[in-house]
Amino acid sequence: MIKVGIIGAGRIGHVHGESISKFVKNATVKTIADPFMNEKTEAWAKSIGIENTTKDYHDIFNDPEIEAVLICASTDQHSPLSIEALRAGKHVFCEKPIDHDVNKIKEVLDVVKETGKKYQVGFNRRFDHNFKAIRDAVVAGKVGKQQIIKITSRDPEPPSIDYVKISGGIFLDMTIHDFDMVRYLSGAEVEEVYAEGSVTVDPEIGKAGDIDTAIITLKLDNGATAVIDNCRAACYGYDQRAEVFGTKGCVAISNDSDSNAVYSCKDGVIAEKPMFFFLERYMMAYANEVDQFIEAIVNDTPTPVNANDGLQPVLIGLAAKKSVDEHRPVKIAEIRAQYGL
Repeated sequence: MIKVGIIGAGRIGHVHGESISKFVKNATVKTIADPFMNEKTEAWAKSIGIENTTKDYHDIFNDPEIEAVLICASTDQHSPLSIEALRAGKHVFCEKPIDHDVNKIKEVLDVVKETGKKYQVGFNRRFDHNFKAIRDAVVAGKVGKQQIIKITSRDPEPPSIDYVKISGGIFLDMTIHDFDMVRYLSGAEVEEVYAEGSVTVDPEIGKAGDIDTAIITLKLDNGATAVIDNCRAACYGYDQRAEVFGTKGCVAISNDSDSNAVYSCKDGVIAEKPMFFFLERYMMAYANEVDQFIEAIVNDTPTPVNANDGLQPVLIGLAAKKSVDEHRPVKIAEIRAQYGL
């Protein structure tokens, strides 16, 4: 049984605390830390079997019984906490992104190599049953040579403007999952990005310097082309679809819904809307990703989503932003050269 600590008791910290307590058989949360720890959070932690709560995350780093740390703090703390945890001798699971700053991600990569500790990035969609089904079909050769990859990713409602201002922008906050999905589903790397974006949901998002609607086209090194469409608001729910088309066929996934019931009558055919929120849609994916992180520790095998997997979508996101700003295709090599990669 691996004892873990969680840093950050906000929404995602709660998700991981709940999922580990219910679904991850080889791990238990010993301590959860948050500088704003309060009685309500303490009561929640005790209700799911977490032994200790603290306002000082150093209590986790200084505990020799704790072998692994889940970093669920604010994004600006991901890279420094990763480095501190690794150097404290802990294996690290870090929520995405590692950082918005490529130079800081490079520091994390160096420390992972230096310490030899396990490091996994929280791209949870890789562990979703639907996306995995596409990946399995691609690996099995069922679609043949890949030609077109399509991903639709639309949120049910936009984030707050305060969040937009610190999010890093749509490409590093929302689309970053889709960039990771392109790499995961195809098994290929992105070579060039062309993006167009606009503000169609909330003018305040534009005033904050961001966009809320985008189409991104990506050229892959296996010859395929990927297309992503994003929007910060879809009135019918959380829209998550994908397909991979190739010379032997096409494999596609649709949205999960609360049931597959379909009502047919003289006025039409009515089916359930997609699940409304990402926590409903991906709860088991969160459990599965941590379960595989723990298995990598127990069996001393590579983590399924390593630090380099955390770096690549950020490079793609920066290329997409540059493409929108400069109205041109941007090669990933251009971004890599900028950071000496």
